[in-house]
Amino acid sequence: MARGRVLHKALNDNLNALSNAAATERMRLALDGADEAVFDWTLADDMLVWDGADNVLRHHIDISKMDRGQALRAWLSPAMRERFAAFIDEVCPLEPGFMLEFDVASRTQRDYFEIRAVRFEGEDGTVERVVGVLRRVTEQKALMAHLSFLATCDELTGQLNRTRLREELSRVIGKAEREGRSCAYFVAGIDKLAIINETYGFDVADEVIVATGKRLANSLRGSDIIGRTAGNKFGVVLSDCGEDEMAMVAERLHLAVRREVVETRAGPVSATISVGAVALPKNASTSQEAMLQADEALERAKGMGRSGFAVYTRSAQRESARRRLMTIADDTMSALNENRLILSYQPIVGAKSRLPEHYECLLRMTRTDGSLAVAGEFIPAAESLGLVRLVDWLALEMTLAQLRAHPTVKLSLNVSGTTANDQSWLNAFVDCIRENHELASRLTVELTETAALQAFEDNARFVSRLRELGCRVAIDDFGAGYTSFRNLHMLRFDMVKIDGSYVKNLSHSPDNQVFVRTLVDLAKNFHLETVAEWVDSEEDACLLAEYGVDYFQGFHFGRPDTAPAWANLPAIAS
Repeated sequence: MARGRVLHKALNDNLNALSNAAATERMRLALDGADEAVFDWTLADDMLVWDGADNVLRHHIDISKMDRGQALRAWLSPAMRERFAAFIDEVCPLEPGFMLEFDVASRTQRDYFEIRAVRFEGEDGTVERVVGVLRRVTEQKALMAHLSFLATCDELTGQLNRTRLREELSRVIGKAEREGRSCAYFVAGIDKLAIINETYGFDVADEVIVATGKRLANSLRGSDIIGRTAGNKFGVVLSDCGEDEMAMVAERLHLAVRREVVETRAGPVSATISVGAVALPKNASTSQEAMLQADEALERAKGMGRSGFAVYTRSAQRESARRRLMTIADDTMSALNENRLILSYQPIVGAKSRLPEHYECLLRMTRTDGSLAVAGEFIPAAESLGLVRLVDWLALEMTLAQLRAHPTVKLSLNVSGTTANDQSWLNAFVDCIRENHELASRLTVELTETAALQAFEDNARFVSRLRELGCRVAIDDFGAGYTSFRNLHMLRFDMVKIDGSYVKNLSHSPDNQVFVRTLVDLAKNFHLETVAEWVDSEEDACLLAEYGVDYFQGFHFGRPDTAPAWANLPAIAS
């Protein structure tokens, strides 16, 4: 029996040893995967024991040479060494833990590291032992730096984005008012960029945009500020510029761009700009007003042909329109703050079943008198004044909330043209869908044809990422722009929504009948489902069904409703 107990104990010891070995190996694999190393430092003998450091520090130091605390201190820069010593030498610290972040350069690269450690004190309050984790955070630092960059800068050109440029414009206007000086805001738009896109492709157009931005920047004074405000537009803030100097500045900008052709991968491309300008603070006391006025001047300049220039001048008619725009924008902002933006749902019915198969979410604003404003009454103003990103985000949140509450309902959501060209917003949209991945299969995202074309590559990536997450993606108002079916195929849409102007009274328009029939046939060849918008009669519906259209949307099958029957059913608790 004694011998049996000895054998049994030996077997258990071996099994425990194997279990411990497996646990140790798992920890090492986890440390390697997380780019982390664990250390244990006893101060009395200065011994430093590591686990997992070979991988984390492989580019920087031979870990066998860092077996003493002194070696760890010596590895740090003088400034970090002092901070590290302050943590270690502190007597009776309020918090036992501490964190230190630093960067170290090797022969091949620069890495960022983070130390998170806990101090163990002796009876006299001094630190006897430090146990912690050394973590390589180079990728995280790079990501945060990139996100910080995107918050202020345009990703393509590296110049300020519209939001940051507007902040700088506000600052300059305020300073000019206080000091009784004149300043100005210019907006330069690349002429006929759409033709460059069509002729050479979007990559070459991007090269032209980047080159134009550099040339404009190089023509400015050190105190002037430039940013990219839209796809083909750059804003320039001149902190010291009188009205009599504006034409000279515009000519300098014109010359900077047209002096030489832009060398691109497709060969030399000639580029010119049109320029609109506004004198400040004479004409506007806010950056929002100034940008609107300069854009208005730019539109007049473009009407003159290539290399046009126009200065904003007041007119009673334009001022009235602007005041109305500002009023709408103020109403929209109030509606956002007071939760008066709501969704209205229009059914999209199956051509065969004639039953609702999903619903399009359409934004409505509840006015203070209780009446409803349709999206067309406030979205253009929201786009002009930079509010539409907030509006679109609210629409996304409300749509996801309804999908969460009603698990049998399928919804489609529009992304506005301005938002569709904001890459950081689209990234945030994708992240939000990823966090709500269980809802993705019941969501269709709609992009208008013109918005999809303006930032083709970015939107192609956006569409692909949404489809990978399980969403369906539709191109809205198809036929209103100039998308070829080749581009449509490259964007990987699931569905084509035929522009309603071709569908309305279809049975009485032979020309539209030819167009719609051809479009449906082409869509079938690309395995795309089709939705006909503005279907207002049974006669039109029958004709569309004959062509092979898959879905109908229009007043004949249901008007937008803020309280459809399914929304009144008890919500599922989230």
